[in-house]
Amino acid sequence: MKLYFHPLSGHAHRARLFLSLLGQSFELIEVDLAKGEHKKPEFLELNSFGQVPVLVDGETVISDSNAILVYVARKLGKTDWFPEDAVGGARVQRWLSVAAGQLAFGPAAARLITVFGAKFNAEEVIGRAHALYKVLEGELTVRKWLAADHITVADVAIYSYTARAPEGNVDLSAYPNLRAWLQRIEALPGFVDFAKTPVGFAA
Repeated sequence: MKLYFHPLSGHAHRARLFLSLLGQSFELIEVDLAKGEHKKPEFLELNSFGQVPVLVDGETVISDSNAILVYVARKLGKTDWFPEDAVGGARVQRWLSVAAGQLAFGPAAARLITVFGAKFNAEEVIGRAHALYKVLEGELTVRKWLAADHITVADVAIYSYTARAPEGNVDLSAYPNLRAWLQRIEALPGFVDFAKTPVGFAA
């Protein structure tokens, strides 16, 4: 497997983290976003949206980080990470939708302002982040993991942008259960850290 990524992309880290937690061997290929490599024809053949990450597995090309999580779990038969039963699968899918929705338009967007200079309304996206984390804090008062009694791809999907939310001026100090959840993930064998940027509250 080959994973096209950028070290500051939370979406790319999400895919890299899952592969690493599984102990799956893969080749990392960095895409230089600053030089526009993601917009060159050869990359657009892999992902017409011009985004990282992209996973290449033989003749199979999977773009979109959540799609990569699902593909890898299914390909490797990891039903503990992505359950095959209706209820378990739905519980995981709920959080994949949150990752593509509230997470992307809240803490991920807030970090895009400070790390990449994106033109979002900081107050608005930080507010969305806290609305999300209040829900997460509540969920994590009654369980250690988001979708099951053990880690699943739901946790992987939410981890990266949450871990670096302070870079986008999102203060996590009011969420002890959330911070403990982050620490549980970071203590797992095969964990790989997400590159840190000294901006926002992380400055």
